[in-house]
Amino acid sequence: MAKKQRKVIVTAAITGAIHTPSHSPYLPKSPDEIVQNAVDAAKAGASIVHIHARKENGEPTSDWNVFRDILSRIKKQSDVVIGITTGGGQGMTVEERLAVIPEFKPEMASANGGSINFCFSRLADGIENPKYDWEIPFMKRTYDNVFKNTFKDIEYCIKIMNENGTRPEFEIFDYGQLSNIAYFVKQGLVQEPLYLQFVPGVMGGMPMSLDCLFFMIDQAKKMFGPDVMYSMVAGGRRMFRFETVCAITGGNVRVGLEDGLYINPSGELAVNNAAQVEKIIRILKALDYEIATPDEAREMLKLKGKDKVNF
Repeated sequence: MAKKQRKVIVTAAITGAIHTPSHSPYLPKSPDEIVQNAVDAAKAGASIVHIHARKENGEPTSDWNVFRDILSRIKKQSDVVIGITTGGGQGMTVEERLAVIPEFKPEMASANGGSINFCFSRLADGIENPKYDWEIPFMKRTYDNVFKNTFKDIEYCIKIMNENGTRPEFEIFDYGQLSNIAYFVKQGLVQEPLYLQFVPGVMGGMPMSLDCLFFMIDQAKKMFGPDVMYSMVAGGRRMFRFETVCAITGGNVRVGLEDGLYINPSGELAVNNAAQVEKIIRILKALDYEIATPDEAREMLKLKGKDKVNF
């Protein structure tokens, strides 16, 4: 008998902390827009929404009051799994970045696989008249930015998530970061199931190519077993073709305006996150894949349930 095909988890990364309002008029830039985009993405079929917070002017923020407002309103309007960022703001300590975990006790959250020269200064190119004064300096200062995640930092992250029943979503920006996570798996600190999020294409990390993706998947399966759970971030105009390949290899998918602003390679902007969710689901269903509901995603990832969060 053929092995039953695993359903595909669809994540929508709603707004992130990279793109700015000058890049697209459709980027959710205020708490109200973030909430509405998340709820609409869930209605379109997303299993998980990945949440960053922004001020009214679109500037990324780690303000707990803003975060709590966004998270609680999404939870009230939807059963979708809510994952949150632990990226924090530039210059924050790991303790400051991870303080959101005991504060909100989310079902899942991002966990970084290692340090990286996380640079997106080139996104400032071509913006001559930004909508807000904060945008250009915000992007350009990343040319001298190291996103620090030492072994001590990663251990702290894993332990605090374990203590609060939060599933880490390990973001892998380069090959060596797989080895970093393998170390903590061998130490017995990572609770099953392990969930990896490949993040190619960041300036300072691994390039985005099919060869690179196949290599990372192959190495992850050799390190963690053939049934390791994974997804990928595919930024820019190539989002849908890479996400489709990720699903075909046995993985899950992530779309959203955090990762890419477009609905097709011609450069047409996506009008919201739901449009991207609807497109990737159409593609997957045409290939005979079934999409995981939020509760099915909870079962697959062994999440604690929305009734056990603190927002």
